Amino acid sequence: MRIVQKDGRQFAQPCDCRIQRRAAARVEQAHIPPRYEHCSLDNYDTHFPSSHRSLSAAHLRARKFVESYPLETAGTGLLLTGSIGVGKTHLAVGILQALVAERGATGLFYDYRDLLKQVQNSYNRQVSATELEILAPVFNAEVLVLDELGASKPTDWVWDTVAHILNTRYNDRRTTIITTNYANLAPLEMLTGGTNATRSMREETLGDRIGERMRSRLQEMCVVVEMQGEDFRQKVKRASFT
Repeated sequence: MRIVQKDGRQFAQPCDCRIQRRAAARVEQAHIPPRYEHCSLDNYDTHFPSSHRSLSAAHLRARKFVESYPLETAGTGLLLTGSIGVGKTHLAVGILQALVAERGATGLFYDYRDLLKQVQNSYNRQVSATELEILAPVFNAEVLVLDELGASKPTDWVWDTVAHILNTRYNDRRTTIITTNYANLAPLEMLTGGTNATRSMREETLGDRIGERMRSRLQEMCVVVEMQGEDFRQKVKRASFT
């Protein structure tokens, strides 16, 4: 604590170091993977030679989202779409880190595939954790980053689990930030009329991976941010061991 004076009165308030320690503790509790711990809005690069203008627009949207949280956002989240390597996860983690540091929020990061595996593993009798115990933090997180939505093979069980998570957070008006490599479109049979020839020429959509009902729900839960461009990791940041 430190003593400050205001209007002729003295009072104590937390020092900056204490505030920083609290923010650091909240970031640690968010379980951001070590690979992404460095990711912030400040070091999100949008000026490399092959950068698409949509990346700058997405970065600006992320900044405004943090500034507007929580009153103006009112539980609305973000759906970051785009191909592999355009920086969706970096931007999502940067938003989470900024919300913690600047807005005092708490949050949780989950890889979509890892979450489903943990839920499935809870059905093993030798595992002490129940499905509800695993999902409770996901339901209750003030801010949830759900990375790579749709990455697991779609089955009825996967669709039911996704629906349970998204509907619970929607009903509780909790903020969800989602990344996906799939185009935010309806299932292919709805787009092509079910013709096999046309379907074989098109890539799967988000509707194919999580079901059209849940894709439609996401349009109510989140502002869609489309990110385009080449794979940054392949084009710009290729690892070198020389």
